[in-house]
Amino acid sequence: MALRILPFRQYNETDVINMFALESGFVNDATTSSSFGDAGVFVTVSAGDFNADTITYSTDSYLGKTDYPFVGANLYPSVTLKVKPAASGDVLLGMTLNQTAKTDENGEKLLYYPQKRAELQCVLPGQAVPIATKGVFTVTSGAFAGSLTVGGGFKLASGSATLSGKITGCAVTDGQRVGMVLGTGSRSSGSTPDQFAGTFAIIALGL
Repeated sequence: MALRILPFRQYNETDVINMFALESGFVNDATTSSSFGDAGVFVTVSAGDFNADTITYSTDSYLGKTDYPFVGANLYPSVTLKVKPAASGDVLLGMTLNQTAKTDENGEKLLYYPQKRAELQCVLPGQAVPIATKGVFTVTSGAFAGSLTVGGGFKLASGSATLSGKITGCAVTDGQRVGMVLGTGSRSSGSTPDQFAGTFAIIALGL
């Protein structure tokens, strides 16, 4: 499942931005895959033109067949303001709280199942994804690269493109620090496999 954050979290809704959609090239194909469309990805603004239309409409294969006769238009809406996974050197906007994906675990388009989208904490491609700019969150090892030190800081990871959207540990005096590590631990699944088993950390996002 495309979640890099665990349930324990503390944040104020006034610190959540609901204006930006994830760029289409980073959307997950399914909620069972893990990539840049996960919940818990650290993002930066890539398109912020307020002179543009709030919503754009275009032909999109996600709708399926759209060339029916006698239909004037069958277009897919998308929020114009966009974000992308942040890399070292970018200005961090915050962390996505929902995943952005096209289909569920059965390959069914989430476009047709709003209740399941809500249950999976998911938004559709082109929909605004909630982004937390400040707060306390529990992140799995999928959200960070390397190790995090209790009491230390963290910053955006650098290196290969696969590390975009992740954080890494740093000194509290580092000028690129975007938060503090409150604690670390590990989860074991026992006899029942647990997709979130392994290392986790509780972080305070924001300075």
